[in-house]
Amino acid sequence: MTQPAPAGKAAGGEDRLKHSPIEKAHVSLGAKLVEFGGWMMPLSYPGGTLAEHRRCRESAVAFDVSHLGTVRIDGEDAFDVIQNELSNDLNKVAPGRAQYTHLLDESDGSVLDDIIVWWHPDGAFDVMPNASNTTRVRDAVGGVDTTAQRVVIAVQGPQARRKLSRLSADAAGVDHFGVGYFEFHGARCTVAGTGYTGEDGVECAVPAEVAEAFWDGVMEAGIEPAGLGARDTLRLEAGLPLHGHELGPGITPLQVGLGWVVGWSKDHLRARGPLERERREGPQRVLRGLVAEGRRPPREGNAVEAEGVRVGQVTSGNFSPVLGKGIALALVVTDAGVSDGDRIAVRIGDSDLPVRVTDPPFVREGKPANAPSAG
Repeated sequence: MTQPAPAGKAAGGEDRLKHSPIEKAHVSLGAKLVEFGGWMMPLSYPGGTLAEHRRCRESAVAFDVSHLGTVRIDGEDAFDVIQNELSNDLNKVAPGRAQYTHLLDESDGSVLDDIIVWWHPDGAFDVMPNASNTTRVRDAVGGVDTTAQRVVIAVQGPQARRKLSRLSADAAGVDHFGVGYFEFHGARCTVAGTGYTGEDGVECAVPAEVAEAFWDGVMEAGIEPAGLGARDTLRLEAGLPLHGHELGPGITPLQVGLGWVVGWSKDHLRARGPLERERREGPQRVLRGLVAEGRRPPREGNAVEAEGVRVGQVTSGNFSPVLGKGIALALVVTDAGVSDGDRIAVRIGDSDLPVRVTDPPFVREGKPANAPSAG
């Protein structure tokens, strides 16, 4: 009988996963590596996810997010291509700025991927999709997949810029949602004031040949490593959507409170008809935050119930280190009339978990934000 291939291996023994150019550095730090979006990436380090989460809220951590794709688009028609194929309006920004945007399904306006676009000061664009969607996005906008040529290090937390300035003042000094350059070991690097934690910070795209030295420099600056486990709990506390959970097939920007990502006044807007109809009639379901009475969190797929009637489904759930309670995001039908502060329930197995409804985010600047105690 054929034995299953080891994690990350195809049946023939070849490695079917992609690896960060600085994977050896993670291994040397004791990282637990897991498969995510077709990559082997650090889930956590020996201190554990909770410690990494708290360190990001209180000080500064560094994530290797090289699994995110990068598609480089330049040339005279680059602006028009992105303007026509992605949802947001590039006229809102300018060279040297970043923009959050979506790739939409023409048929129903649902989100095929959510994307950050870095508009370089020199006029080129880096379109940065989720790990598993790089090919889909490249097929839509063209360009060159440069993912393998760089490492992306996200330095996040209230002390991120101060500590990073020990390594590069230019990297630390980029504005929030600004895009700029810095030099490291003779190589030009790109930096943006973006992130996915709800904290201040930057993301540095560093050529692969100098990436390990840059990572080591970040560690020497007193910034500790963090894995994808903490990145997920941080983004959940911040109420940030994750593709495949709060975004995906059948889920439009309007349903998750992201109508501002749609460039309504653009000459060409993918799925304009379905989106304008939904805007006119109102979405049939909306994204809500849920806070549990205790530490037990709702989980993805759990039913949301109001007075014993199913009214929605949890899209993401976990324990919040800041609140000390279980939290979740859920899509809830609009007709249920569920409002902020209402006490409802999440069905887990044969039991109900009491929760209170709130508007995300759950945490802002490291402190509870409009997330009432359910106790």
